[in-house]
Amino acid sequence: MPRCEHPSDGGPDIPATVLLGHAAEFFRAMGDLERLRLLTMLQDGERCVGELVGEHEKLSTVSARLQALHRARLLHRRREARHIYYRLADGHVASLLNNALEHAAERLGPPLQPIQKEDFDDLPETPGSRS
Repeated sequence: MPRCEHPSDGGPDIPATVLLGHAAEFFRAMGDLERLRLLTMLQDGERCVGELVGEHEKLSTVSARLQALHRARLLHRRREARHIYYRLADGHVASLLNNALEHAAERLGPPLQPIQKEDFDDLPETPGSRS
């Protein structure tokens, strides 16, 4: 039994399963707030692991996050003496990250503005309120 009764152009060509699997790995690796934060920190270029560790983070935790991103082929790394440096794998990763952040910003709507005293000037007074 056909699923649809209307004519169809066949829809888009679906990429091979192996390609979809690799893309799913990218999204899984990027699907963590702290790993996304690391990717954004690397948008300006290569950084040493120690530079990426926040004030209340452990080096081992950050290193594990970076390794997960490297395994997903989102980062390149190199060793120099006792230091390991990471950078985004290529421009595709930067584009993917920027597109995701732009989309998230669109979904949030305009930024909230701080409330100003003047915002209350036109409100009617309530009983017991002072001017």
